[in-house]
Amino acid sequence: MRHRHALMAVGTTATLVAAGLAGLTFPASAAATGCSVAYTVQSQWTGGFSGNIAITNLGSAVTGWTLTFDFPTSGQQVTQGWSATWSQSGTRVSAASLGWNGSLGTGGSTAIGFNGSWSGSNPVPTSFALNGTTCTGSVTSPTPGPTTTPPPTTPPPTTPPPTTPPPTTPPPTGAAPALKVSGNRLVTASGATYRLLGVNRASGEFACVQGKGMWDSGPVDQASVNAMKAWNIRAVRIPLNEDCWLGLSGSPSGATYQQAVKDYVNLLVANGINPILDLHWTHGQYTGNISACADVNATCQKPMPSMQHTPQFWTGVANAFKGNNAVVFDLFNEPYPDAANNWSDMAAAWRCLRDGGTCTGITYEVAGMQDLVDAVRATGAGNVLLVAGLTWTNDLSQWLNYKPNDPLNNIVASWHSYNFNACVTVSCWDSQIGAVAAQVPVHAGEIGQDTCAHDYIDQVMTWLDSKRIGYTAWTWNPWGCSGGNVLIQDYNGTPTSTYGEGYKAHLLSVTP
Repeated sequence: MRHRHALMAVGTTATLVAAGLAGLTFPASAAATGCSVAYTVQSQWTGGFSGNIAITNLGSAVTGWTLTFDFPTSGQQVTQGWSATWSQSGTRVSAASLGWNGSLGTGGSTAIGFNGSWSGSNPVPTSFALNGTTCTGSVTSPTPGPTTTPPPTTPPPTTPPPTTPPPTTPPPTGAAPALKVSGNRLVTASGATYRLLGVNRASGEFACVQGKGMWDSGPVDQASVNAMKAWNIRAVRIPLNEDCWLGLSGSPSGATYQQAVKDYVNLLVANGINPILDLHWTHGQYTGNISACADVNATCQKPMPSMQHTPQFWTGVANAFKGNNAVVFDLFNEPYPDAANNWSDMAAAWRCLRDGGTCTGITYEVAGMQDLVDAVRATGAGNVLLVAGLTWTNDLSQWLNYKPNDPLNNIVASWHSYNFNACVTVSCWDSQIGAVAAQVPVHAGEIGQDTCAHDYIDQVMTWLDSKRIGYTAWTWNPWGCSGGNVLIQDYNGTPTSTYGEGYKAHLLSVTP
């Protein structure tokens, strides 16, 4: 994305220490049978907390359920939930099953979770009910009725059929999968096709060089990840800054910056979310056609990375994350050597993209995609690599002809699609992107539109879904949607209207 906005700070999260609130188990019974419920406060901070509820069915199978409970105080509110349809009226909270977790056999269990707010105090609920029956913790057999009338051969259901829930897929559980390329698919270690579906979490590319603090002082804690999981986000693309990683300029930088990136990556992986590390801003002075800045430092998007520092950057990143193939490397955000030569020689621009060296319109020595592939593989890292196209990676027309060589054959084509780009029609997608996707995996690293609507991304996602291509939308930052491309109003995951609302609803309806 070529244009960036400022971001306000949000509070941090502290672990709950009050005795008696975390990890408590409460008895409960399913309608006419029985169940148990474990209510856990996973973390708590000033004014907010994150909770988990494990439900185990002890009796006969159910095909749809609603769990209800009352918060002890009026100051406790559910602000965001996942794995159920959540609602609250006064202190009464209801969580209704979804399509994928509504059926619970005898001994079957499921877990649901939520983020909440509190004021005054945050006591634990003391009573739960399933399908309207107060829970007791024992299995209750129904009392036989009069025998003068034979019982019906097909008993009526013990619960009303659930209303059709919003289509959804379960959020990630366990660690994020290790990934590799197989033919034109991205697959897990077991060979199952997997799509990276999620968002960009911007600010790592600029916070350090703009004096805004790491992550622009926004949260990158468990609560913020829980908010992502409520959208069923399975991939987060993290733009990075070359100078800050290498300690060349900006603050925090060097080891402090690197550790912050490692900590966030590890948190995402532990929560089942694949991080995509994207080199966004790089060193090298560029004052040519469509220059974003005249600064030699990494304070804006340059047309190509430089040989002076970028191979060193990727050597460091690869050494930090090799052996963890849940982490994907996006070698360079949005190349535009074609704009640098004013689109006068497209073949030369494609050669510049792959081979680097001396490129028309660029005064520094360019690092090509082959140089960066070589730098990563020289460390022994086997991570999947994303390789961009031209024209801010909206053009993949010659990508197959200029694909860099990878001894592991573990390369994915990177594509970006906004409504203001050149390739914005189904016919262009079919002829350019579809032709590449027939031979190698493609990932749409950025999708968006410069309005607060979602009509364009709906078209893009429909096409990408039909091709089983993954995508990560711009952006999971509460910057205000007046300029478009902003998904959330706050780091609790409140979607913007209507861009964020439309994208969240779509993520809840698709599978990886």
